[in-house]
Amino acid sequence: MTWADAVLFAARGLVRRRSRAVLTLVAVALAAALLTALMMITETGRSRVLDQLSRGGPLAGIRVDAAVDDAEVDRVVNLPDVAAVVPIATTRLLVTADGAAVAAGKGAGEDQAVPAVPGGTDLEGIVGVDFRQADNLPITVLAGRLPEAQTATEVVVDQRWLERRGVAEGEEAGVVGSEVMLGAVREGAGGRHDPLAVRWTRAIVVGAVAQEAAPGGVLAPLPVVLDARAWTGGGEGATYEGLFVVARGLNQVDEARQQLAGLGLPSEAPENLIASVLRYLHVVELVLASIGAIALVIAALGIANALLAAVRERRREIGVLKAIGARDRDVRRIFLLEAVALGLGGGLAGTVLGWAIARGVGAVVNDYLSAQGLAGVTVALPMAVLSGGILGSAVLALLAGTVPAVRAARLPARDAMGEG
Repeated sequence: MTWADAVLFAARGLVRRRSRAVLTLVAVALAAALLTALMMITETGRSRVLDQLSRGGPLAGIRVDAAVDDAEVDRVVNLPDVAAVVPIATTRLLVTADGAAVAAGKGAGEDQAVPAVPGGTDLEGIVGVDFRQADNLPITVLAGRLPEAQTATEVVVDQRWLERRGVAEGEEAGVVGSEVMLGAVREGAGGRHDPLAVRWTRAIVVGAVAQEAAPGGVLAPLPVVLDARAWTGGGEGATYEGLFVVARGLNQVDEARQQLAGLGLPSEAPENLIASVLRYLHVVELVLASIGAIALVIAALGIANALLAAVRERRREIGVLKAIGARDRDVRRIFLLEAVALGLGGGLAGTVLGWAIARGVGAVVNDYLSAQGLAGVTVALPMAVLSGGILGSAVLALLAGTVPAVRAARLPARDAMGEG
């Protein structure tokens, strides 16, 4: 018997008992739909949690709070488990907005005293970063955009700066487009600021951000900060006050930190928090996948039961096939093809149904998130879930059909012909 003949006999067997075949297929489809929907919802939830954790920087980010120069930056860049390095420079400048000097943060630290300048105004902490690597930094844009990397006339302000000006949450866009003046105060003898030596630079606020790059209320392109610091006389010593290092992956964060320690650079990273969250997410995935898998196993038992009933009903047909020369493996092949057909059909229909269910749940969740003023979620169908729903159903059906197929193949032709 050829494969074509086996497929034809299997199709005839399913058509002649279409009611039972349809019910079995529906059972497989419902189980596959449950498994697919649960996996899609779980994957969407996992992506949502990881997106929230990585807001303002990659999950594999490491902070280095130490003064470094360009040579040390090059050594960090060449570490085997480091993917990217972003130098961070800080300085303190006078900042005026709308013609009035703004009371400032403390630059290098909120608890450190800052020398006063004429007019009773403190110096504002300014953070310089390379905005070409903004995706590798702990910066989240709340309104507007980030400055161009090489411009000297664009800055962004962070939440602390906004709070000092009385800008409420959700109203950050109101400061976009406003003008500020940055004043670099030259240091005189004894490290004191010369009140008569101030170099003013006009800049436009192009965005508002939440940032953890370094203490400071204003973020500017790195060349602006380095130039201002050199002019004020604070350019001696290390070039940068810190680094933001990105490991090649979550699993390489610990190795990257050890390599940084080998260079004498202290570092910190939230890998313990992230690892804990990922473990809890994995537990949720296992629980939901187990529920779907149990449903699929129950459906597979339904296939086994349906095929066992078919063997009892088709004993005469099996006897005829053996009488005209069909071998045991030919009979076994027919019943396995029937099982695979039920599994594939039910898996395909169930995967589509599960996708529709997950999209419906996603729409309801997005309506709720939108009402709460939060960003929505995107429900996607990963290839792993798609292939697992269809191929997994087929494999389980094949396993479920093995016992009935073997029983049918072992049925003696004389006994089968004698039934009826």
